[in-house]
Amino acid sequence: MEAERCYGTSSPRARRDGFRIGLQTVFRAMGVWRRLLVFGGVSLRGCGGVRVPLGGSRLVICRRQFSGAESETLKQRRSQIMSRGLPKQKPIEGVKQVIVVASGKGGVGKSTTAVNLALALAANDSSKAVGLLDVDVYGPSIPKMMNLKGNPELSQSNLMRPLLNYGIACMSMGFLVEETAPLVWRGLMVMSAIEKLLRQVDWGQLDYLVVDMPPGTGDVQLSVSQNIPISGAVIVSTPQDIALMDAHKGAEMFRKVHVPVLGLVQNMSVFQCPKCKHKTHIFGADGARRLARTLDLDILGDIPLHLNIREASDTGQPIVFSQPESDEAKAYLRIATEVVRRLPPPPESFPKCLGNLPGL
Repeated sequence: MEAERCYGTSSPRARRDGFRIGLQTVFRAMGVWRRLLVFGGVSLRGCGGVRVPLGGSRLVICRRQFSGAESETLKQRRSQIMSRGLPKQKPIEGVKQVIVVASGKGGVGKSTTAVNLALALAANDSSKAVGLLDVDVYGPSIPKMMNLKGNPELSQSNLMRPLLNYGIACMSMGFLVEETAPLVWRGLMVMSAIEKLLRQVDWGQLDYLVVDMPPGTGDVQLSVSQNIPISGAVIVSTPQDIALMDAHKGAEMFRKVHVPVLGLVQNMSVFQCPKCKHKTHIFGADGARRLARTLDLDILGDIPLHLNIREASDTGQPIVFSQPESDEAKAYLRIATEVVRRLPPPPESFPKCLGNLPGL
């Protein structure tokens, strides 16, 4: 009965002919030039007028020859369409330079590195204003590590004001939801949250904004990279081969979106027994250095696997702040120095009044 409604008869031949005619109509409407489709039991006439039998192979090939000029025009048109779909990069108001801290996989100490890097940047130069943005929506760690709780206040322009501790302005999705509440969100909701964290925060005037990225190479990383200009990326990895494989992917992703990779941080590089002082490379020795040579990148520094770093982070007193004279804190301070040395010069702000320009 369904076939009779569609084609007016239950005859197999009529159904087949009706299907063929309908399919040809669709192809003509779509303007198909070259396509490979999978169908069975029907045949179509190729674009060049050659009938292509399908039968058991279930293969339809439509082919059209292009001249050199047509091919170039098609490429230009395709490039225009793709560029139109990409968001335009817009700086975060009041922020001079953005440094993203990323990792190919979780559990390698990325958030700990981001927190201590932000504190180290401020400690190395007290004249610099530093902020910390946590875009790890599903697993925000910054509130606990920076010992911050509460909801951000709103400015007169209806922008969220970052929470402040240890001289660092912080913003995280963890300030907007309950600490134990899971975020069961689909991609569109996550992208909307990222957009709010990027555009609806009143940072004031910052010299550096350190962004704690989620692990991996997914939508959030692409969205952040394509929406704001990033001065440089820091890749965190342990020396373990499994972690290095993902770190390699992370570095290549930033290169594909034209974000300069400043270098690699080798975290948990060595464990030293507090009693006998014997050193053990639990996760392997110098794996990140080998990866850096492969990628033609620099090693920004090594962070040891030490109990003090973990305890300081869990208690909300990062080691750069609570134990600034320790060897572990000095390792972060050296990394911050290397990061600043590799950053491009910050963009000069354009004068608001042309009358202030020399000679006018």
